[in-house]
Amino acid sequence: MSTLTIISHTEHYKTPEGNIVGLGSTVTEINHLLDVFDEVVHVAMLHNCSAPPNALPYTSNKIIFIALPALGGPKINDKLAIIWKAPSVLKTIKDAINKTDYFQFRAPTGIGVFVIPYLVLLSSKKGWFKYAGNWKQKKAPLAYSFQRWLLTKQRRKVTINGQWEDQPLQCLTFENPCLTDYEVVKGVEIIKDKTIANNAINFCFVGRLEEEKGIGLLIEAFNDLSEDKKIRLNKIHIVGDGIAMNDYKNRANKSALNFVFHGFLSRDDVHKIYKESNVIILPSVSEGFPKVITEAMNYGCLPMVSNISSIENYVKNEINGFLFYPITKENLVNEIEKALNLSDYQYSSMINAKREDIQKFTYSYYNKKITTNLINNDL
Repeated sequence: MSTLTIISHTEHYKTPEGNIVGLGSTVTEINHLLDVFDEVVHVAMLHNCSAPPNALPYTSNKIIFIALPALGGPKINDKLAIIWKAPSVLKTIKDAINKTDYFQFRAPTGIGVFVIPYLVLLSSKKGWFKYAGNWKQKKAPLAYSFQRWLLTKQRRKVTINGQWEDQPLQCLTFENPCLTDYEVVKGVEIIKDKTIANNAINFCFVGRLEEEKGIGLLIEAFNDLSEDKKIRLNKIHIVGDGIAMNDYKNRANKSALNFVFHGFLSRDDVHKIYKESNVIILPSVSEGFPKVITEAMNYGCLPMVSNISSIENYVKNEINGFLFYPITKENLVNEIEKALNLSDYQYSSMINAKREDIQKFTYSYYNKKITTNLINNDL
């Protein structure tokens, strides 16, 4: 076995007790990497604010956190800060990777514009890149396009979402892990008894509350349903937060529908939402392959998602979910109506379809691919 340094922009926080916690989805993935590596060093960003409920601690002292300053943001000053801090960031990264056997850099991110060139041109350390965004995004931000272009021109392995006919040889398709083997077993048990009961269907949305993720479009679409369709709605769970959360709450409150805003929730509490929901709606304009899609599907929550990026590799329209494009209110209303018209038999057939794909999103399957396709091949 061996050691790994991960470099990312993952948000970390210090609790009042002095403990480090980080974004739950990434921390959980790294916790499971100890099945592959003896030690994992995570070089990532430490924010000077309270931790949200979806932040988690590492489960072992074999995972070592090294703090970077919290960099990035939409303002010019934010971007200038990245340039100003670049030398110290690179020194921290260099010192960390020199003490381990391999590195993994997680892109795209603001610091990637200078860290990727450093790793490609100036570091001989063995490692790979994980590109978690939309590999085929046509109108990506300039910094993201630059990072993706660099990764196609270098020789180290790059793990990406989806499988594409023209992907470079060094680009390997890797599913984004998000489930334990135990959770998959529990999912099978739950969907056995899951129905669309009493004409009362629960929907959910999980993600950042911003226009790019489609939360505004979602509220508009539900409000545009005919009255005979609205009576079939039970709850519309909204999980997540954002600076415009109060605005979205006000827009939702103008309807007579039962929108429930939860803010950030712990991983276990989000899974409870999936277990009671029938459909998860993600009308996003930009994604890689969101982990929440597979997490929801595992518990019999049908995905209703934009047909972008690699999503159609796993979600097949009206077989195990609903795909729509272009991303318009009219198209989303149409898909919601389809879900509301499902019979119990149709719903049961859809939540049981393509269950074998769920296993590909387990941490054990992901670790096996890292071992087989990367480590055993000496990268």
